[in-house]
Amino acid sequence: MKKRSWFLLFLAVLLFLGTMGCGSFMAHRMVQAPNTYPTWFAPEAPVLLDFHPNFMTNFPRQYVTVGSPPAKLCYRLIEPADYRFTVATTNWMEGASPRTEFDFRADMPAPTNAWTAHPRGTVVLLHGYALAQFSMMPWALQLAQDGWRCVLVDLRGHGRSSGKKIYYGLEEVHDLSQLLDHLGQSGQLSKPVAAVGESYGAALALRWKTVEPRVHLVVAIAPYGCLSNSVLNLQSEYADWVPQSWIRAGLRHLPAVLNTTANELDTTTPLSRYPVKALFITADGDTIAPTNEVAGLEALAAPGSQLIIVHDSTHETLTYHFDDLAKPVLQWLKAGDESGGSALNSRPAEAATRVQ
Repeated sequence: MKKRSWFLLFLAVLLFLGTMGCGSFMAHRMVQAPNTYPTWFAPEAPVLLDFHPNFMTNFPRQYVTVGSPPAKLCYRLIEPADYRFTVATTNWMEGASPRTEFDFRADMPAPTNAWTAHPRGTVVLLHGYALAQFSMMPWALQLAQDGWRCVLVDLRGHGRSSGKKIYYGLEEVHDLSQLLDHLGQSGQLSKPVAAVGESYGAALALRWKTVEPRVHLVVAIAPYGCLSNSVLNLQSEYADWVPQSWIRAGLRHLPAVLNTTANELDTTTPLSRYPVKALFITADGDTIAPTNEVAGLEALAAPGSQLIIVHDSTHETLTYHFDDLAKPVLQWLKAGDESGGSALNSRPAEAATRVQ
């Protein structure tokens, strides 16, 4: 069946459910593994990442079974080396819509560097919703070049990992701790351990730190504070053809589907319960996780946390603003490395660093 026919059929189903009451249906779609959705259903990407088709094969896929319910996570290790990593950025307009392409280059095979045999530590990189490990590969190369062993992982229900449902961090934190167990048992875990995440992955990194003492350092790029706010913002940005009343109905049913409460799905809840220290990064043009929401998370965080605001960026492009972010992120991780994982122990007088 042609894509247009599938789309019309899907729309007809939604319209039927909209008349019959679709809160439960929408909630189950919100927890459905993103890698089970048909590719034609995804919105047009506002950001393009340009890799050579065979680039990822330089780092073999590995798997570990985790969780209850069980899932098999796909991950890759990027060891410290001199990758000579560079980024070139191109911006253009398609009608009224801005588009950005990031062209990443690295040398393969990469020569060893001073950190290859003895990494600074281990960084686990966590991607956004409906993405996969490839989206964090540029950061893996940047950080590995600076001495960190990097772990790219497909979260459950994403990429090549299995899992029928996602849990917005409630189960994923246990998946990641079991991944650390596996890395330690196989001699692939160097301390200290850091978590660097974007969007959904950033919220997960913060939540993980509250329950996992082995994670010393966190960098949270565009994390959401309130899940329902971010879902409604996504609907407005990417799926405004879906009635907002349906989304709200799904959000009301979502806690019951996950056997939890609405508050437990918000990042503010674990941070309020157990404030952790983190580097928060936000974009002044972010309409999904707005700056005021990220600043609210930083206010809940432990002393020593910092907030960076990047100008002329959006939720989708923020992660790849290496000119603005590489230096402060590397400094944050290095400070934690040198202090045994206790990065920047006193809260600075100026909470937010503004990047022009």
